[in-house]
Amino acid sequence: MVRIDARIPVFFAATADTAAADIAWLVESPGEAAWDRREAGHVPGCACCVARSPVAEAMGRLFRARAVGEVPFFTRLGVVPAGPGGEASVRQALETDGLVSAFYRLETAA
Repeated sequence: MVRIDARIPVFFAATADTAAADIAWLVESPGEAAWDRREAGHVPGCACCVARSPVAEAMGRLFRARAVGEVPFFTRLGVVPAGPGGEASVRQALETDGLVSAFYRLETAA
C-alpha cells in the first residue's frame, strides 16, 4: 500500500523566486522580528499554542490565509532564512509544533 502525505512540502532557498507558480514564500526579516524569539500563546498553559515560536505563528497564519482564500492557493512553501539560525527555527517548528507539523512537512528528494 502506498501512503500519500498530503501535507504541504517545505523547502529552503537562498532567494525567493516569486515567478514560480504554486509556491508561497516565507522570508525571514531579521530587522523586524527574529524567528528565535518566543511569544506566549492565547491562554496561559494552553497545550495548543503555549510559547509558539514566531516562525510557527507565521506558518500557521499562512496556512489559514490559504484556507480562506486570502492568498493564492499554493502546493509548496519556500523558506528563505537569513542564516543557519533561521533554518534551524523552521526545522524545529516542523518537528515540535503540533499545528505546523499537521499542515507542513520538510520536502525530501524523490
